[in-house]
This record gives sequence, C-alpha cells and structure tokens, in this order.
Amino acid sequence: MEARVGNKFRLGRKIGSGSFGEIYLGTHIQTHEEVAIKLENAKTKHPQLLYESKLYRLLQGGTGVPNVKWFGVEGEYNVLVIDLLGPSLEDLFNFCSRKLSLKSVLMLADQMITRVEYFHSKSFLHRDLKPDNFLMGLGRRANQVYIIDFGLAKKYRDNTTHQHIPYRENKNLTGTARYASMNTHLGIEQSRRDDLESLGYILMYFLKGSLPWQGLKAGTKKQKYERISEKKVSTSIESLCRGYPSELASYFHYCRSLRFDDKPDYNYLKRIFRDLFVREGFQLDYVFDWTILKYQKSQLTAPPSRGVVTPAAGTSAGRKRVRPTMDLSRRRTSGGALDNSAATRAPTMPRESLFAQSAGSSRRVTSEELHYAGGGVRNSAVVSTTAGKRSSSTRKQYDSAVKGIETLQVSDERFHHR
Repeated sequence: MEARVGNKFRLGRKIGSGSFGEIYLGTHIQTHEEVAIKLENAKTKHPQLLYESKLYRLLQGGTGVPNVKWFGVEGEYNVLVIDLLGPSLEDLFNFCSRKLSLKSVLMLADQMITRVEYFHSKSFLHRDLKPDNFLMGLGRRANQVYIIDFGLAKKYRDNTTHQHIPYRENKNLTGTARYASMNTHLGIEQSRRDDLESLGYILMYFLKGSLPWQGLKAGTKKQKYERISEKKVSTSIESLCRGYPSELASYFHYCRSLRFDDKPDYNYLKRIFRDLFVREGFQLDYVFDWTILKYQKSQLTAPPSRGVVTPAAGTSAGRKRVRPTMDLSRRRTSGGALDNSAATRAPTMPRESLFAQSAGSSRRVTSEELHYAGGGVRNSAVVSTTAGKRSSSTRKQYDSAVKGIETLQVSDERFHHR
C-alpha cells in the first residue's frame, strides 16, 4: 500500500535530509503535480516545521516565496508539503566553476534585495541569508529567485505599532558565520541592516570566488568563529571590494551606516546596482552564466543546423546566426540602454520591479533533480561556519549542480545576436 500524506499527496523517494528531518518527492494524487514533502519527528526536542509553515503562510503571495500546499500531522510526523524549486545559487555557483560575472550578480542582486525587503515588510528578519537559501524557480519561472528556510527568522517589530525590538548586546551568533554581519560577530542584536550586510557578502562571494575569512584553521569551533570575526573586522570595505565597481563598496558603507532600528532604503540599494548595470551596457535578458553554459552544452550535442536560431518575439524578422565565440554574459546594447525584450516576454509583473521578472520556458520538472523549498541539508540550528552541508568531493558538487541545471530548459530564442 502506497504512503499518502493528507490523503492528497503520494509519498515518493527521499531527495534530501537535514537536522530537522527528511525531505521526499511527492505527487498530488489528482493533478500529478510534483511537490516536496518535509517530514519531522513530532517528538523532536526542538520542532521547527510548525513555525516554518506559519512563516510561509504569512509570506504567501509574495513574489519569490514558495507556496505551502499542506501542513499537518501524519502518524509520528509533522509534515509540510511545499513547492519544488530549481537549484540553489550555491549549486549554480559551483556549476559555473565558482565565479559569476558582474552581469549575473547584478541581475541576482536586484531580486535578492527585493526578497529581503518583502521579508522585512512582514516584520521578520531572516538571519541566515546564504547562497543555499536562495533558489531559482522552474519552467516559466526558471529565472526568478526564491527565498527559503525560515527556521532562524525572528520578529523584529510589532505588526500594529511597528515598535522595534530593543537594542541588546552579548548575543550568541545566530546564522552562518561566513556571511554574518560584523555586528552579529560582536554580539549585537540583529536588525534589518544585518540581513542586508549578509547579502553584500554573498554578492562578493559570487564575484570573487571566495571571501577572505574562508579556510581559517582553529582548534575549536569557538576559536574558529573568533578568527572569522577578527579577519572580518580587520578587512576594510575597500580591501574587500578592491578591483570591483565602487558601487559594491557603496553598498557596504550604506549598510554599516544604518542605526539599529533604521529602515533601510532598499530602493537606493537597487538603484545603485541598476545604474551600474546600465553603465556597463548589459542587456536585461535573463541570460545568466549558467544559462550560457547550459546552452553551450546543448550546442555540443546538437546537429550543426542548430547554429541558426529563430529570433525571439519582438526582435527583427529573419534569422540570425549565433557566434560561437561571443561572450553572451557581457552583451551590450548599442546605446548603453537596457534591452527589455526578454523581460517583456516574462509573466506580467509591476513595472517598478524592473529586474524581478521571470522569463523562462515551461518545461515540466522531473523528480530528484530538483531542490525542495525548505533549505538543503543544514548545519546546526544556531550556527555554522560553512554554507550548508555539501558533497564531500568537488565532483559530487558538480554532478549535483548539473542535475539542477538540467531542469532549467534553455530556449534558443533567448540567444539572438544584434
């Protein structure tokens, strides 16, 4: 007899695990929609699924927030049924040889800031922002960034009065040490500014390939956290961002200038990156680095005739030939203006959400190649010095990323040469 959840979903194979329990592939019995099913022992000492499910429901309806399909108790387990999503940004970073182009990082940054802003608008801090906790969507939303894993989230203000939580010190480090803000290392209560500083470290990690405080050795975890803190505090913003556009340093200076209970100007942060995007002459075509690698891979296995590509909707008539050696990650417009042709083919979104749109294909997804919208394999619920438990070898990391990439179908129509 097959296992069922909520009398609606068929429980399939195991696709992941974490400190909170295990994750299985599921299928809706009537619609055959594939979902992720998270199981947590109901008798666990520190249950988190109920808390997480409440946060997902609070955030429901926001762009880039996975949908909760069902939550309840089945036998000895708390069960959360949620959307399946594509690969995490950590997976994609590995797939791209652990370096992302400025163009890809800027397109991601705009969406990521918007996700954090929405999270804050619901009176919560995330407190564990890292590449593993941002996932790409699937099918038509393959280029939309999703924010996940709310196990360490904390309410920072009253919903009605907007009274902010008080300033405190001597707090334990909560989150992932690699991306934690300086104030978090110093034991200061986290607030909105700290989520944004963590996001800045993620962006520099993508651009540089690593952060200066990675790989530090120490005898104990406590000593390692102290070494990371010392290195982070002693690394100036200018040193961290040397060799990259000044907007990156401006981002950090702004975040660190905020007072504890200040409301960040999210639009200002998005604007400085958008202005940089325009100045660099990048096209807003949602062609990320992994999109290019996936496309190149498809061309290697396709007949020569695939070199001729039908132009996308809204482009000039006739056929254009893709140049094999062209650098698609830095395509520029003739006048330096953003090319929104790809974005206009995305599902309709508010115009002010300039970057936060999805323009992808509608391919149906397949089983274990996917991520679940509840975080990958996690470290302890309070602190970790790595970006989540990853495979023990580089090969396994690469293979995992490739599986995720396979779910992001590339349309030849996206690659037209001007």
